Parts: sequence; C-alpha cells; structure tokens
Amino acid sequence: MSVLIALQVYSVAGPSSPYGNGKETYLTPSPWTFGVWSLIHLLLLGTIIYQFFPNGKKTIIDGVGWRLPLLAVLNIVYVNVWAKGYYIVAFIFALFVSSAVSTIYYIVKKNHAGENLNDELWIHLPFSLWHGWTTVLIFVTGFEAFGRNAYHHHPGVWTKVFVFLSLFFLEATSAAYAFSSPEGDLAGSIAIAWSLFGIFDHQRSSAFIHWSSLAFAILSLFWVAKSLYTHLTAHRGHGVLHDSERAPLMGS
Repeated sequence: MSVLIALQVYSVAGPSSPYGNGKETYLTPSPWTFGVWSLIHLLLLGTIIYQFFPNGKKTIIDGVGWRLPLLAVLNIVYVNVWAKGYYIVAFIFALFVSSAVSTIYYIVKKNHAGENLNDELWIHLPFSLWHGWTTVLIFVTGFEAFGRNAYHHHPGVWTKVFVFLSLFFLEATSAAYAFSSPEGDLAGSIAIAWSLFGIFDHQRSSAFIHWSSLAFAILSLFWVAKSLYTHLTAHRGHGVLHDSERAPLMGS
C-alpha cells in the first residue's frame, strides 16, 4: 500500500505533474488549489502507519480492507491519463475514483466512529478531504473532456450556464456536508470552499464566472462555519458520538 501511495505522490508532484499544464477551461482553478493533494497524501501516509495499531487495524484493515488499494490504483490511472491529455478517459476514471472513495467514506462514517484524535486525524480527515476534492475533480475533468478551450474560445451563453450550474452544485455539496451528520463534515466543506476560491482566483477573463465563483465561495464559507460550530458543540456537549448518531444522512 505504501508503494501505491508513493506512486500517487509522484504522479501528482513529479516532473510530469499535469496541474497548471492541462487544458484551460472556464472551470479550471488556480494551480495552488491542487495543493490539497499534498495534504491528502501526507494524511494517507499517517493512515498507513496507523493501520498497525489496534484502532487503526479495526477500521482500515478489517473495515475498509481491499477498497483502499483499489482506490489508490484507480487514482493513479486517473492522474496519469489526465496528464497525457486523454480527458474523456480521465473523466470516466474520475467517476470510478468518486465511486470508490464514496464507498470508503460511507463505511468510515457509518460504521467506525472516531474514538480519539488519531481516529479523526488518520482515518476520518483524509477520506473526508478526498471525497470532497474528488467531487470537484469530476467537474474540472468534465469541462476538460467536453468543454471548450478557454484560450481559443470566448465563453458563450451555454458555457456560462453550465459553469454557473457546476458552481451551484459544488456549493450545494458543501451544504450537504454540513448536514451530513449531527456534527457535520468540516473537512468536506473546506475542500469545496478551497476549490471555489481557487476557481475565483483563476477565472478572470469572464466577469460573470469570476464573480459568480466568488459568491458561491463565500456561501460555502457559511457551511464551513456551520460544520465547525456543530463539530465543536457536539464534542463539547456529548463527547464522542455513537456510530448510529454519526451515520451520514446521505449515502455518498
């Protein structure tokens, strides 16, 4: 598993990293947005180590099991076909990655409540971030696969409509994280908000897209604040929640 994580890190941060060098669309975020990969991979290295401890083994090996190596393989394929410019194939693999990470996310959230800080840091946090970030990548890759190149075409009415709907869906997803459980999902909301600000920062050729992305980014901050508040009050008022209380309200 550590080898797969190393391959993922190389795919993302190596000399052939696609970020900032791919097809430019009207939903492309700033290159710094992809720095979330570094945080996810750092946390996953901790996950690998934590699986050798009793609490980690119970969740990572006995609960998640073979799904984590499968997710790593799918993600490596996704990043590499994306880097080579096969955007339609990359979009298909983005859907596969989303399905795999959603399954792990649901298993962790429903069946394995965080019993201590290590559970939250090395199990819940990386998969919440990965789940939110993968949602963003589906839209980014979808625009690369089927959208127009922003360097060669000005945004038409339909392009603006699809960008606006995508931004709206991402902001709504941030809201869904905030209500996904009694204590919310702070990391998922942060991943969405981070990405929306990245889109706002990068999209400057169209005033409509630029300011729309800012508006949705600011709205997403409200859901981040809501998740933070409920997370803090849940832990302060009731301690660690039981599994049935932490179960997501949505399957994904």
